[in-house]
Amino acid sequence: MPPSFCRHNRFIQNCPICRPPEPERAAARRPPRSSSSRSAGSTTRPARSSAVRVRQLTQAADDGYRSELVAGLKATADGERLAGELAFASARLEELAADPPGLYADIVVLDDVEEALWLAFLVAYLGPLADEDDPFAAIRDAHVPWASGELPRLDVARGPRAAGAGDPAAGERMILAYRAWAQRAGSQQAAFVGELSWTPERRFDRVFERLSLPGFGRSGRYELLVSLGRLGLVELQPAALKFGDDATTLAAKRVFGIGDTVLLERRARVLADAVELPIEALDLALSNWGARGRSERATYGSTAVVDEGERDAIAAVLGV
Repeated sequence: MPPSFCRHNRFIQNCPICRPPEPERAAARRPPRSSSSRSAGSTTRPARSSAVRVRQLTQAADDGYRSELVAGLKATADGERLAGELAFASARLEELAADPPGLYADIVVLDDVEEALWLAFLVAYLGPLADEDDPFAAIRDAHVPWASGELPRLDVARGPRAAGAGDPAAGERMILAYRAWAQRAGSQQAAFVGELSWTPERRFDRVFERLSLPGFGRSGRYELLVSLGRLGLVELQPAALKFGDDATTLAAKRVFGIGDTVLLERRARVLADAVELPIEALDLALSNWGARGRSERATYGSTAVVDEGERDAIAAVLGV
């Protein structure tokens, strides 16, 4: 009989979430270990599990909810929450283009495009803080002018979707790698623009690949390119979510009930088309849907108000 795979793309018997529990009778046959059976001087150590460690995420109880668009969801509450996050992500993208908040507003008015690109990079790399009066305060503290050639402060607080693990030494290597990447092209602008003949979709794909620098993960790169496109600094438009190893990808596997990245991209595109949202809206929406609490939910300093009509329309498509 061929092996069975679970929705986390593992052999079902190896998945700590989906594998069936051991029969109680098996436990009953195992006699309790008495203290007299232990050798003298021995110490009792907890058994070390060989199972893969999995981040435990809150998921509502199965109430019979089913939708082909989000095959991994089994609860109405999860579908409703996803609809809300999709509506917020959409509103945030519109805000970036029309009335950017905080440091994003500073970026679009800077006369020096190199300084604007550098500040946009720091915003994506460090991430605005959540639930703060000034979500961009730590980034302001970290910032140094691009022209100075100096390293920014990296011992500041980071936002919920910050790239890297917060190690200052690793962060310095990342910044040096980014500077070297820009210098090879002649400037940041040249590095982001690439070939003038590229379409915005082609440019997004190529730059996303070229920005694969040590310590600059998928979420940081994707957010940076999306923000540059929405702010009008570079003509960039994603055609896919570029799944990798981050919170967005983990949440997508749960929402779509599949682990294969090719199939994830297909299902994400089908969902985006069904709810009539740009594909990049799913990036932040999925990440926030999978967040365990407000401290892990990223807003990027957005003050956008969710359009209830749009949220309801998305919910209707999802069948909730």
